[in-house]
Amino acid sequence: MAAESFVKNLKKSAVAALWLSFLTMPIMVIRVDTVEKTIAWRWMHLVWMLVGSFVFALAWHFLMDRRDRGGAATDANVEPTPSRFAVWLANPRVNRPLMALGLLFATAFPFLFSVYQTNILISALIYVVLGLGLNITVGLAGLLDLGYVAFYAVGAYAYALLNHHFHLGFWAVLPVGGILGAFFGILLGFPVLRLRGDYLAIVTLGFGEIVRLVLQNWDAFSFGPSGVSNIDRPGFFGITYSVDQATTYIYYLALLGVLLAIFVSGRLKDSRVGRAWLALREDEIACQAMGIDNTKAKLLAFAMGATFAGFMGVVFAAKTTYINPASFTFMESAMILAIVVLGGMGSIPGVILGAFLLMLLPEYMRAFSQYRMLLFGATMILVMVFRPQGLIRARRKIYKVNINTVDKA
Repeated sequence: MAAESFVKNLKKSAVAALWLSFLTMPIMVIRVDTVEKTIAWRWMHLVWMLVGSFVFALAWHFLMDRRDRGGAATDANVEPTPSRFAVWLANPRVNRPLMALGLLFATAFPFLFSVYQTNILISALIYVVLGLGLNITVGLAGLLDLGYVAFYAVGAYAYALLNHHFHLGFWAVLPVGGILGAFFGILLGFPVLRLRGDYLAIVTLGFGEIVRLVLQNWDAFSFGPSGVSNIDRPGFFGITYSVDQATTYIYYLALLGVLLAIFVSGRLKDSRVGRAWLALREDEIACQAMGIDNTKAKLLAFAMGATFAGFMGVVFAAKTTYINPASFTFMESAMILAIVVLGGMGSIPGVILGAFLLMLLPEYMRAFSQYRMLLFGATMILVMVFRPQGLIRARRKIYKVNINTVDKA
């Protein structure tokens, strides 16, 4: 059986390599020199294309067969047995010291690395909080939101405009940004209460674009494409900081925001509301039949996720001191959604890992600037094909009932 499968994969790989070589031959082989009016035939490029595509196709089929065999050996209704590494990492004697070391390293980071590296990590921490916020809406409640960046923009413009017109400081506007984010989350939630799946995604995508276009075209309100500049950096009881000191200060604010977001997300996930969201994600009709108010659950999911984005919008405006509508395009929403999906929907550690990978790797792969988006796309495809549940899958609670125990009371 294995030999037959190998021969079949060889044939498929050979056919794929021949087709790809045939389709790319005009590009890979023929080179026209318009100055000398000559044609150069580069047949070795075609050979390399043929060999390389055959090897990659063969490796792809091998991995797909291995994945299918693993999926067939596991019952879909049975929770897969965790690996030894996962069991070892779940041990409190192991993960608690690791978390303490990670927190200690994060605390000392600005003093160990340059301001440039600190700025990069601030952006990563902001996206960690954004990912955790969207994880509530998408990962826990199952509501696909493609306009999440709109709440991020609301928080950023709230601080920028209030600071510009009324000279309000960072700490005065921070709760306002969260409240406005929650308000717009509820405002989006009401029209989409009856929508699911693709229809919900289209409406939320339209909402995000509406917010961006309003900010771009309403010059009297948002200064249009020019944006808002000279936004004040956060202070502390009237103390003003230099650029380096302000960067360090914002870093600790972002780190504190991550810790609070992890705490709130964890508590919500294990709470009555979190279990209602999980039930809503699995089956909305059954959820309603069990007495859960779907309307309140959906609105609360949109509001909580948008609150996280509103807070981080204020931090982003304070960090950059300049914002414009170009910072809040659909690509930002897509990136935040990719963080949730890549890390693992509903998984807090997975979202954190996904945010750091998607935000830090492109920055440190500038040496491959011509190919980094190609590598990024190929990595996303491989992860989604061979690990569709994400890098760190969300662990489901299993309740064991002893049927032999009888309550005689």
